[in-house]
Amino acid sequence: MRFDLNDDTEFLRATTSRFIADEMSMAATRALASAPDGFDRDTWRRAAELGWTSLLAPASLGGGGLSDNAVVDLAAVAEEMGRRVAPGPLLPVNVVVDALARGGEPALVQEVVPGLMAGDTIAAWALAESRDVWGVDGLGETVVREDGDHLVVSGHKRFVEAAASADVILVSAMSPSGPTQVLVDARADGVTVIPGRSIDLVRRFADVAFDGVRIASDAVVGTMGDAAGDIEHQCQLALALQVAETVGMLDDVYVTTVEYLVDRWSFGRPLASYQALKHRLADMLLALETAKGCAEAAADAVGTDDANVRRDVGVAKAYVGRAAIELLGECVQLHGGIAMTWEHDLHVYERRAAVNRAVYGSPEYHEERLCALVETGAV
Repeated sequence: MRFDLNDDTEFLRATTSRFIADEMSMAATRALASAPDGFDRDTWRRAAELGWTSLLAPASLGGGGLSDNAVVDLAAVAEEMGRRVAPGPLLPVNVVVDALARGGEPALVQEVVPGLMAGDTIAAWALAESRDVWGVDGLGETVVREDGDHLVVSGHKRFVEAAASADVILVSAMSPSGPTQVLVDARADGVTVIPGRSIDLVRRFADVAFDGVRIASDAVVGTMGDAAGDIEHQCQLALALQVAETVGMLDDVYVTTVEYLVDRWSFGRPLASYQALKHRLADMLLALETAKGCAEAAADAVGTDDANVRRDVGVAKAYVGRAAIELLGECVQLHGGIAMTWEHDLHVYERRAAVNRAVYGSPEYHEERLCALVETGAV
C-alpha cells in the first residue's frame, strides 16, 4: 500500500476495499467460475458508481482523477482488486476510456464514454495477433482500409479480454498510411467472437475475427495512420494496472502466509519461529517490497508521461511477472499439503498471476525490449 496517496485517493482505496469485501469476495469469485461473462453486470455498475471507470474520463463528462496523477488513483483500485482476485473488466474498460478521452471524435466520446463510466457499456481492446507481440510491432494481420465514406476492418485478433461481454471493441490495426485505431460495435455484421479458455476462474479471453466489417469514418480513435504513440501509451497503462493488481495479490498472500506460520505449530513451537523459514520469509518480503516499488514507479511514470516511462513500465512487468510466480510458489510450499486443495484460495491467486505474467508480454519479452532500449541509448 502506498503511503503518499492524498486523502481523496485514500478514501477511494478504502471504499474500494470495503466494496470488494462485501460484493466481490472470494466466495463470489468462485461462484462466477462457470458464468459466461465471469462477472456480474449489476455489481460492475455499482463498482462504476464508486469511480472505477471515471478516473481517466474527460472532465467535461464528469470524469477525472482525484490527485494530480489519475493513473496512480486507478492503480490503487487495481491493487485492491488483486487482493481478492476480484472479477470485472477494469483494465480493458479503462484503456478504452483513456483512448477515447485522448483521441476520440467529440461525438463518439459523447456517445460511448458515458455508458462506460456508468458501467452499462463494456469495452474490450483488441491488440495482439498471431504472434506473442504486444505492441505496434505485432500489427499487420488486421487491416483498416477506406471504402468511400466508410472504413472496412478485416483480420483476426487474439487474447482479447472481455471480448464476449463487450459492447464495443477498440481495434488496433494497420492501414495503408500506418497504425490506426477504430472503435467497432461488437455486434456489427462481420464480427465473430470465439470464446477461449483461461486458467483464471473469472477472467475471460477470446479470439475476434473481423470479416469486412464496415464502420463510419468517424469511428477512428486518434489520427488515421499515426496511432503508434497512442498504442504504446495504452500498453503502458495496461501494464501499470496489471502490475498493481499483481502486487495487491502478493501482498495479501504474503500476509496470509505469515499468519498461517504463526498459527501452525510443530514440535511444540510455531512454524514461524524456525530460522530456516524466517530466512525464506525475509527473502519473500524483499521480493514483495521490490515489486511494490516497481509498480509504484510504473504508475507514476505512465500518469505523468515521464521520459523514462518505457523503462519503468518494462522493468515493472519483467520483475513483477517473474517474482509473482516464484513468491506464490513459496507460499504454496509453506502452507504444505493444504495449499494443494481446491478449497484453499492460493490456487486462485496463482491462476491470475500466471495469466498476468503472459498477457501484455512475458517478463522475457519485456527484458528483450529493455535491452533494445539500452542498445539504442534510449535509457
